[in-house]
Amino acid sequence: MAKHHATQVNVGIDVGKAQLDVHIYERDIAFSVPNDPPGIRKLLARLGRYRLERIVVEATGRMEHAVAGALMDKQMPVHVANPILVRRYAGAIGQVAKTDAIDARVIAEYAAIVQPTVRRPISKSVRKIKDMMARRRQLLEMIVMEKNRLQIMPKPLKADIKRHIQHLQRQVDKLDGLLDTAIEKEADWQARRTIVLSAPGVGPVVANTLLADLPELGQLTSKQVAALTGVAPYNRDSGSMRGRRRIKGGRASVRTALYLSVLSAIQHNPLLRAFYQHLVAAGKHKKVALTACIRKLVTILNAMVRDGTLWEEKYA
Repeated sequence: MAKHHATQVNVGIDVGKAQLDVHIYERDIAFSVPNDPPGIRKLLARLGRYRLERIVVEATGRMEHAVAGALMDKQMPVHVANPILVRRYAGAIGQVAKTDAIDARVIAEYAAIVQPTVRRPISKSVRKIKDMMARRRQLLEMIVMEKNRLQIMPKPLKADIKRHIQHLQRQVDKLDGLLDTAIEKEADWQARRTIVLSAPGVGPVVANTLLADLPELGQLTSKQVAALTGVAPYNRDSGSMRGRRRIKGGRASVRTALYLSVLSAIQHNPLLRAFYQHLVAAGKHKKVALTACIRKLVTILNAMVRDGTLWEEKYA
C-alpha cells in the first residue's frame, strides 16, 4: 500500500496493560489497538503506511517493552520517553485533563515539538541481556532488604530469612552465568566489554551495566555522556544569586554502578586516585570529588570505546 503523503509524521503511543492508544500528530488521527501480539501487528501495519519521523512511547513499568521492541525490529524510529518529562511538557502547555486518548495526543505533540532523540535499534539478544541485568538488580535489591530485616527481626525468624538470602544469591549467580553466555554470543558487546574492562577499577558487573544501560557509549561528546550518566553539574543562578552547582537526572543504574566502580578505582587506578586526592586536597567535599571522578571515568571510557583503545595503551 502506498505511504500517506510525503510529510513525515510524529506518533505518540500511550501504553496501557490492555490497550495501546495512538495519535498521529501531523494528521490529527487517533486510534487504539489491543496491547497484545495481534494488536501490535495491526499497529505495525498501519504505521507502515506513513513516513515516520519518530514514534514516542511513554515508559510505563516495562509494559511498553513489547510494542517498543516490535517497532525497533521493524527499524521504525522509536524513542521511549521518561513519563516525568512528558507530564512536565503537558503542564507547560496547560494540559490538565488526562485520559488515555489525551495522553497519546500529548505524547505525539511532545514528539513533534521537543523532538527527542530516536533510540538506535537493538537486537532481541541484546534486549534479553538488558532484561537479565534488570532482573539482577531486582534480586540484589531484595537481598539488601532481607539483610536489613535480618538485623531487626526476632531470632526465631532469622533462619528463614537467611535461607531466603541464600536462595536469592543462587539466583544472582545463575543469572551471572547466563549473562556471560549471552554476552559471548554478541561480538560487538565482547569487543566493547574488553575495552571497558581494561580500565582499573571496572569489573564485569559495571561493564555489563554500561553496555546494557548506556548503549550510546562511544558515540557521544564528553558533555553528552556526563549528562546521560547524571554527573554533569548544572548552574543554579538567578539574578544576583549564585547557587551551588548540582547534578541531576541521568540514568540511575549507570551512575550507581560507576559510583561503586570509582570507590574501587580511587584505590587501584593511579590516574583517578591522583585526581581524587588533588580535589580533596583543594578543599572539595569527598562526595563532590567522587562525582568528579565518575565524570572523568565515564568520559575516558566513552573516548576509549570511540577510539577502540585499551586503558593501558593510552592512560598507563
